[in-house]
Amino acid sequence: MSGGVDSAVAAARLVEAGHDVTGVHLALSRNPRSHREGSRGCCSLEDSFDARRAADRLGIPFYVWDFSDRFADEVIDPFIAEYQAGRTPNPCLRCNERIKFAALLERGLDLGYDAVATGHYARTKIVDGVTKLYRSVDPGKDQSYVLAVLNQDQLAHSLFPLGDSLKTNVRREAAALGLSVADKPDSNDICFIPDGDTPGWLSEKIGSNDGEIRDESGDVVGHHNGYHHFTIGQRRGLRLGVPAPDGKPRYVLDIEPVTNTVVVGGAEGLTVRHIEAIRPVWCSGDPADTWTGQVQVRAHGDPAPATISTVPGGVAMELEHPLRGVAPGQAAVLYDGDLVVGSATISGTDRSGMTAEQAA
Repeated sequence: MSGGVDSAVAAARLVEAGHDVTGVHLALSRNPRSHREGSRGCCSLEDSFDARRAADRLGIPFYVWDFSDRFADEVIDPFIAEYQAGRTPNPCLRCNERIKFAALLERGLDLGYDAVATGHYARTKIVDGVTKLYRSVDPGKDQSYVLAVLNQDQLAHSLFPLGDSLKTNVRREAAALGLSVADKPDSNDICFIPDGDTPGWLSEKIGSNDGEIRDESGDVVGHHNGYHHFTIGQRRGLRLGVPAPDGKPRYVLDIEPVTNTVVVGGAEGLTVRHIEAIRPVWCSGDPADTWTGQVQVRAHGDPAPATISTVPGGVAMELEHPLRGVAPGQAAVLYDGDLVVGSATISGTDRSGMTAEQAA
């Protein structure tokens, strides 16, 4: 129970269905702030109090479990390391994979519980003995992207009571139940960076390292104080001293950690037609060696038609239409309509990064 409306209503529905429910709030920060900042984060002391009030209202036991050390080791440290390597990680997927549906699930099973339930908007269905993951019925709230790292054993012990609901109806239900979080804003962004300033937070952790910004011809067009301030596709904050010859905006096309260089160019340099990814997780069962489906590279991005193939070291995706701003480190989640087939971590494209075989 994060302290938000979704997990509170998920718990309420399970209670109504007759399950033996215990509410658990995860303490993930070693130094939690007393209050949330705007609608960011989900790990403040205020959030834990909101979760406790919801549990009391529902009449269920409530505990706070301290996973802050494991969260630092499994989520925060790898997040920093990925940026140092010039990649763009998604810590929410990592948290689901290593904390909520690993550490939390393991402890729950050890204590005799049958499953972990969350307020994520996604659906599962057992088909021929396989637990398959699907998009939620509310396309605006679908969170299957951040759950696509889960394996079969994890999905078989997971419940998502809100997958068949619209968010507007969930808030109405919370109000009818007398839950004080009915109108609480949704959390967003990175929970361990509550002010939303990711570059500033990273600078505190890894310092600044001045380097050059070059165009595709190799000419120096500016300087930076740390390539962790940039991600592929970024336009703002470049502060270039040399205008583009054609006068058009320039974007980050590549990040080269070894030379501490950021490469910029025109928008046409962002389009990719080929993506390779490593460490695939087939959450709904192994697919064919080559199949046609859809690729989604951002949590709220549009799925892109593609041909997906198994290659040495991982998977390759040939896009039917080009995508823009695809960065190594992002998750590529693979769909067949509403069915989540699996996910993998992008290692490279036809513009930047490495092939899956090189990265594996």
